[in-house]
Order: sequence, then structure tokens, then C-alpha cells
Amino acid sequence: MRDLLPIFITVLLAELGDKTQLATVLFAADKRAAPLLIFLAAAAALVASTALAVALGTAAERWLQLVPLKLVAGAGFVAIGLWTMAEHFRS
Repeated sequence: MRDLLPIFITVLLAELGDKTQLATVLFAADKRAAPLLIFLAAAAALVASTALAVALGTAAERWLQLVPLKLVAGAGFVAIGLWTMAEHFRS
């Protein structure tokens, strides 16, 4: 259980306010919609999406071991930050 908590918290925080959640809110705002069916459909979609991500991650494991993921992720975040700063100063 201790290993699952960081995964749960990370995914929960990543999903808050994303376009999937906003789409679900819009579906639920329809008066003709059944809230339970919206919940079940959205939950099933998230489970299917997560299953696909886990399957792809597991399949890619042997190639990802050769890549320094923390370095690549860090460089990606730095690049996004620099790009964001450059856009700020252009306008």
C-alpha cells in the first residue's frame, strides 16, 4: 500500500483540472444526462487509458533502461521553461 500512495497522489494531481475532467464536467452539466452513467463511462475511459499506458510502458521497458529518463525529463522541463520565458519577452 505504501508504494501505491505516491502513484495515486501523482496521478490525482496530474488529472485535476485537465481537459478530461473539464469534458466530464460539461457532460454532467447536461440536464438529460444520468450522473451515474457519466461517472461509469468516464471511469471506464480512464481505466482503459491507464491500462494502455501501463502496457506500453511495460513493453518499452527494455529500451527505456538505456535512456537516462531523469536527464531527458529534466532537459524537457528546462526547454519548456526557456520557451515560455522567450514567449513572455517577445510579447
